[in-house]
Amino acid sequence: MVEAGVAIIDKQGKDNVGLLLPIFENYLDKKSADEERYDLVREGVVIFLGALAKHLSKDDPKVSLILERLLEVLNTPSESVQRAVSSCLPPLMASQQDNAQALVTKLLERLMKSDKYGERRGAAFGLAGVVKGLGLSSLKKYGIMEALKAGVEDKNSARAREGALGGFECLCEKLGRVFEPYVIQILPVLLVCFSDQVIAVREAAEAAARAIMAQLSGQGVKLVLPALMKGLEDKAWRTKQGSVQLLGAMAFCAPTQLSQCLPTIVPKLSEVLTDTHPKVQSAAQTSLQQVGSVIRNPEIAALVPTLLVGIADPNEHTKSCLELLLQTTFVNSVDAPSLALLVPIVHRGLRERSAETKKKAAQIVGNMSSLVTEHKDMLPYLSLLLPEVKKVLVDPIPEVRTVAARALGSLIRGMGEENFQDLVPWLLETLKSENSSVERSGAAQGLSEVLAALGTEYFEALLPDIIQNCSHQRAAVRDGYLTLFKYLPSALGPTFQSYLQRVLPAILDGLADENESVRDAALSSARVLVEHYATTSLPLLLPAVEEGIFNDNWRIRQSSVELLGDLLFKVAGTSGKVVLEGGSDDEGASTEAHGRAIVEILGKERRNEVLAAVYMVRSDVSLTVRQAALHVWKTIVANTPKTLKEIMPVLMSTLISSLASTSSERRQVAGRSLGELVRKLGDRVLPSIIPILSKGLEDPIGSTRQGVCIGLSEVMASAGKQQLLAYMTDLIPTIRTALCDSAAEVREAAGLAFSTLFKSAGLQAVDEIVPALLHALEDDTTSATALDGLKQILSVRTAAVLPHILPKLVRPPLTAFNAHALAALAEVAGAGLNTHLSTVLPSLISAMGENDENLAPLARKAAETVVMAVDFEGLDSLIGELVKGMGDPQAPVRRSSAYLCGFFFKNTKLDLEEEVPNIMTMLIVMLTDNDDLTVKAAWEALGCVTGTVPKENLPSYIKVVRDAVSTGRDRERRKRKGGSLTLPGFCLPKALQPVLQVFLQGLMSGSAELREQAAEGLGELIDVTSEAALKPFVVPITGPLIRIIGDRFPWQVKSAILATLGIIISKGGIALKPFLPQLQTTFIKCLQDNTRAVRARAAWALGKLTSLSARVDPLVGDLLAGLQVSEGGVREAMLTALKGVMRYAGKNVSQPVLERVVAALEELLPSDEDEVRGLSARTLGIVSQHLGDAELGRLVDSVATTSSASSWALRHGTILTLASVLRHSISRVTDSPALLSTVVGAIKTRAKDDKVPVREAAAKALGRFLVFRVKDASSRSELLPVLVALLRDDSSDVRRKALSALKSVSKANAEVLSSYQATLGPAVGDCLKDSNSPVRLAAERCAAHLFQLAKGGDNVQAAQKYITGLDARRISKQPEFSDASDDSEGDTPQA
Repeated sequence: MVEAGVAIIDKQGKDNVGLLLPIFENYLDKKSADEERYDLVREGVVIFLGALAKHLSKDDPKVSLILERLLEVLNTPSESVQRAVSSCLPPLMASQQDNAQALVTKLLERLMKSDKYGERRGAAFGLAGVVKGLGLSSLKKYGIMEALKAGVEDKNSARAREGALGGFECLCEKLGRVFEPYVIQILPVLLVCFSDQVIAVREAAEAAARAIMAQLSGQGVKLVLPALMKGLEDKAWRTKQGSVQLLGAMAFCAPTQLSQCLPTIVPKLSEVLTDTHPKVQSAAQTSLQQVGSVIRNPEIAALVPTLLVGIADPNEHTKSCLELLLQTTFVNSVDAPSLALLVPIVHRGLRERSAETKKKAAQIVGNMSSLVTEHKDMLPYLSLLLPEVKKVLVDPIPEVRTVAARALGSLIRGMGEENFQDLVPWLLETLKSENSSVERSGAAQGLSEVLAALGTEYFEALLPDIIQNCSHQRAAVRDGYLTLFKYLPSALGPTFQSYLQRVLPAILDGLADENESVRDAALSSARVLVEHYATTSLPLLLPAVEEGIFNDNWRIRQSSVELLGDLLFKVAGTSGKVVLEGGSDDEGASTEAHGRAIVEILGKERRNEVLAAVYMVRSDVSLTVRQAALHVWKTIVANTPKTLKEIMPVLMSTLISSLASTSSERRQVAGRSLGELVRKLGDRVLPSIIPILSKGLEDPIGSTRQGVCIGLSEVMASAGKQQLLAYMTDLIPTIRTALCDSAAEVREAAGLAFSTLFKSAGLQAVDEIVPALLHALEDDTTSATALDGLKQILSVRTAAVLPHILPKLVRPPLTAFNAHALAALAEVAGAGLNTHLSTVLPSLISAMGENDENLAPLARKAAETVVMAVDFEGLDSLIGELVKGMGDPQAPVRRSSAYLCGFFFKNTKLDLEEEVPNIMTMLIVMLTDNDDLTVKAAWEALGCVTGTVPKENLPSYIKVVRDAVSTGRDRERRKRKGGSLTLPGFCLPKALQPVLQVFLQGLMSGSAELREQAAEGLGELIDVTSEAALKPFVVPITGPLIRIIGDRFPWQVKSAILATLGIIISKGGIALKPFLPQLQTTFIKCLQDNTRAVRARAAWALGKLTSLSARVDPLVGDLLAGLQVSEGGVREAMLTALKGVMRYAGKNVSQPVLERVVAALEELLPSDEDEVRGLSARTLGIVSQHLGDAELGRLVDSVATTSSASSWALRHGTILTLASVLRHSISRVTDSPALLSTVVGAIKTRAKDDKVPVREAAAKALGRFLVFRVKDASSRSELLPVLVALLRDDSSDVRRKALSALKSVSKANAEVLSSYQATLGPAVGDCLKDSNSPVRLAAERCAAHLFQLAKGGDNVQAAQKYITGLDARRISKQPEFSDASDDSEGDTPQA
């Protein structure tokens, strides 16, 4: 009716405006008893009025009247009327541009402040109509949005808030998507209003939200969602509640937008269900119900309450929801809202721990793709579901993996490959996973379903890569790809049959894999192939499996036997799962029917070949293969003897061809199978088998002859002893011939056959075979093969054969061939040689030293082989023989023994720790050998011996090496009788290398005591090493010594190191130059040590060190400074060091420094300390050599003219100084008459001193003076009486020193003193009778030289004037004494 009225007005209204307008106004003003029904009339009238207004020009005053009338009608409390008015207003706004502001203000006023809801609602509709007529810009132009926002934020007026929200609702509804840009501004306001305290305001907010969501575009959804999601994370529960309610309102979006936003909304709402605030929870529940309310699928709609419960409490209700879904029969397609409620349940189910729940969830995922009409509705959920399905795919439970794999197949089949671009790469990558076989198995199952869904072309493109990865270098990859073949037959069905030829080789290779999991995967896959294609592809499967039975790899054989069993079980119609325990190997569980079924399918000939192969591998070398073959045999063969009889021709053919196989294992299996036949059938087969085998040795093919020998071994091992005795005449020649065969592998097999024969024939076998082989050794044409034959029988029967062979081979003279034969046999005899070492080694060691170029190398190789063959039991015998050889009188024998000893220590694996000390000692002593080559051999062997000692154990051999070096030194001393004492072995290049580490290791890591021994031993070692040989080792030795002496170790260690450093300085020379500063610093530091021995050795070493330095003035200055501040033992050490510096480097000291030295020493001459006095005097004597004439004259004059009234210490010091000057500079003193006179006067004066030490020193000075001036008559006449007086002195010490002086003069020139015997003789004669023993001994030495008693005869007679004849004769018979130490000045360190 309304449409008819509008049509009439459109046609006739323009001409009848004046007529119609009053009629319409009358109806609008009329009241009715039934207002609700009359509102329909008003709605129609309003529509007619709006249609009529279109016919008026915009300037027509009636337009304003109509507008005014329409605005009044807006107050009608009827939404339909108000909507009608709102629709009529836009066309009228063209004439109201000038009046628009007032119109908008009026409507906003009514909207915010009217007391009646109907009026506020009408104002909202009116405002929306006005804005639509004025255009979108009016919102900003007239401040409508600001006014509405202000109304919403008005906390004092609920009407204002409600009205403003109504305005938003109507604007959104009226303007549609044009209003969308303002939605983002409204959202925060809406969120607040959702939690308003006034119900009406909250309801208005919900209505506004529904209106907004219903109009949102796809872009709008993208704008709105982030803001709402952020609101969910707000801490204020009201904001969170509002966001939830707005999200629920999105259920009223258009279908396209709904499917776009639901995947985001529902999971978030599900999370909020567990919020701590009950109102937030309630809002989430309501929002989810709103989502459920828009579901169009009737089956899902019926389940909405249950699904919502499942989402709200997933722990309790996920399983029941999944069961309910699986029980539901779907007739209608599933829409987007349905998916939104289903996916959270399914997603939770996929993540459950329960295997059953995961299975159901995965099953539903697989079904989803077929239930959804629009696949794009499903796409947003793939990113959520697919990762969980992947996890379920690698679940430990196989059934769960199966369902997940099918789900993947269904998804890719239903939704297309383009939506799963990353799935196949992920599956292929997981196939290579190193984590676990479960993951690889799941990936294989999933990939098989996916490949089935993707089609044949895709599979064919991927197959080469799959096959290639079956032989990947990583075991996990091989395992994964082979597992794939386990599932492909089920997934692809009959289609896969056409790929068997390409797949089978990869699976068979996998059966031989070194990795157990790979083998298991290959076997499982092969069994699946057999299960699926045993009947349809038997001609293809059987040859491949049968070929694997004879493969060289036992794992392939085992798997092939098991697969052949599966094939035969399938053909025979039996399960093959029978457990057979106890009974004989021939008691099976098969029936005749099974046998007939196999014959029917395979044919009799093929069946015989298969059974022959199975019977043969019953004797496989591998236990697992044997067990597998036995199980197959017993499961498919009912009567073994009968079956063997039937297959015997084929079996023998198979055995003989296998005995001739190039595969050693196959030949061995065939031989063992043959032996089993002999055990079972005995005499029935022996007469035919042995001749066949004997004849087989004539075959030109070596592998066949080898197979014959293996067969013979098995036959002899299986037959009884009595049975074999009848065939000895055939067996022994056959084996003897085989032992000399031209092929090595035949001889090896013949050796095993000999061993088996020996068990039955005993020594008969040895007596009839070994002599023939020994005889063949003498023939050049057969010697090589006969030797190898001997090796073979030795390897199996060493103890029985060796005593027959060795005597012949070591019989002198040893030939090159015999040496070669011994080497070859020793390799095989091994420890069997232990008891024969005394027979073999001496001959070989002797031959090693021969000059024969052919024999010596062979003998050496043989000897090396023999010693390496010795085990622990024979070690004592071997060491005994080597030690005996190293002590042999013949140098070549010693040399060879030493070499052999070194070779043995270097290469053996035996523990030789107990033998090292003895051998080490022997080899070090051998370094003094007279033969240079022997010395070299011993040195090399010593290096090999010490090389076997672990680094940390080396210090334990310090004492051994020291004792050995000491023994060698004593031995060398006896040989040389004088000269420099070095050991020949330590004069070689790199001489110290074999033993140096023993000492260095002890020095660096041993205990304090061990470090001391190491340092002392190192010094002893260096002492017997030549300077040239020492040079390369100076740096490696000196460095550790300096480092250790700098640490805090006991004085004994430091003292020993200092002694060694002194020796190195003496021998190392210029090579020590890099260490000069360090050494000098070290020695100076040690001069102040608390221990006398350390100080003494440091002083001595420092003195020697200066001989290597060009500049010594700074050092002398330091020592002089030290003298000033030190006292006691430190001062003595400083003086000793200064004395050494002056002795070794005095010539390099400048004159000013020398003068300082003299002055400092002169100050020390009156010292109360005897040692200080003596050292100062001796040092002054050494310094005198380097003084100028004037300074020397001053020094001599100073010490010679000391007053007798001065202290006795000064008198003693000066006469000691004079004695030292006379020792070092006498020629310069005697050249000056003035000095000469002064010196003689001083000696004469001090000889009469009242102090014994002074007279003793005067005697020493007198002796030194007379040694030089004895030929001067005036000196003799002046001083000899003084000497006689000293010989008669009251002090025995003075008498002894005077005797020593006279002895020195007599040794220098006895002829001159012969004329003074009358003066000297009586005094000497009296001393011979002295009560003091040292005096008597000194008198004997003096008399021997004075009277020249060693010449005997007249001299002895002449001496009897002064001494008794008995003394004269006794002394004349003594050797001449040399006592140079009497005149020494303490040049060696005092320890």
